[in-house]
Parts: sequence; C-alpha cells; structure tokens
Amino acid sequence: MNPLYQYDEEIRQEYGVFCGVDEAGRGPLCGPVCVAAVILDPQAPIEGINDSKKLSEKKRELLFEEICQKALAYKIVFVGPDIIDRDNILNATMGGMRQAVEELELVPNLALIDGNKIPAGLIVPGRAVVKGDGTSASVAAASILAKVSRDRYMLELDKEYPQYGLAQHKGYGTKLHYERIAQYGIQPFYRRSFLKKQGYWK
Repeated sequence: MNPLYQYDEEIRQEYGVFCGVDEAGRGPLCGPVCVAAVILDPQAPIEGINDSKKLSEKKRELLFEEICQKALAYKIVFVGPDIIDRDNILNATMGGMRQAVEELELVPNLALIDGNKIPAGLIVPGRAVVKGDGTSASVAAASILAKVSRDRYMLELDKEYPQYGLAQHKGYGTKLHYERIAQYGIQPFYRRSFLKKQGYWK
C-alpha cells in the first residue's frame, strides 16, 4: 500500500471520517493564497497521489479531475490580496483553512492540517502535520487541488495582464517579475504588504 494511504488508514481507524487541508501560494507577490480541504473515499483510492510539488503539471491536472470526481467531499477557497494585506499571510491562510473545513459537505471528525499550526476557531479537532503533503494522501490531495486551482487562476490573470509574465512565474518574486513591476507598476491583485519592503508601495 502507498505509505500515504497507510498513514490515512491509521488515522481513519482512530477518527473515522477526516479531511486533509493544505494551501498553495503563500509566498508570491500577487494573487490569492488558495486553500483546499478534502475527504477522500477509502473505497476509491487514487493512484499516484503525492505532494503536489513532486508532480509534473500534467500529472497534477489529471489528478485534480480524479480527486474532484472520487472524493467524498472537497472545498477550495481563495483568499485574496485584500485579506492578506489586512490580516497578514499567516492569518489569511489560517482563515482560509478554517473556511474550507467549515464548508465541506460532510463534517469530518478531524482535520489534518499541513504545517505546524492549527487554525484558531476550527469547528472540528485539528492535528498539524509537518510535511503533511508528503505524509498523508488526504493532505496531498488537498495540496493538488490548491496548487492546480491557483495556477489556473494565475493563467487567467495572465491573459488580462500579459505584461507581467504571470504564466511563467505564477506571481513569485523572480528577477523578471520585479523588472516588470518596476516597468508597469502594481495592479489591484498585488499584495501591497509584500511589496512595501521593496519600496513599490508606501
């Protein structure tokens, strides 16, 4: 058995129904942080699930569709730059995680959260799992839904604002991206709190 599924089976024996939660896009200069919560169906295992960072873009896209079809429940939440600037990236991410768990169609008995923190006010018990996307199939599934959703969003944004090269760097602070910001300025989808240090926003 895939060790990620083996881990989940041990959790399931103790808690029954549980969800995995992960995010994508904490670090970029623009766009949302995307959070997903997933309850996998133990009767419908999905082959090839792994940490989204270890998968090719093509494989992630295929797994995204399969997870959406086979999961017992899933929720994808976008937390925009306005919330990130207001609450800071950690609190914005935690809020998104809490929302994703709350809005699942099934109420889990446990939320496995990727990382070392549990969102405050979570409606169900939470367990933080460092490197959870490489440990639990459910957290890995959440990482795939979050990553693919955010990448798709950035590709759509790139069509509206091609001058920033968003399709290439997905909003991360590459040399090219900083050059384009210097040339074209910032747009409403930028995280102003991230750019203060660089002097792009006072």
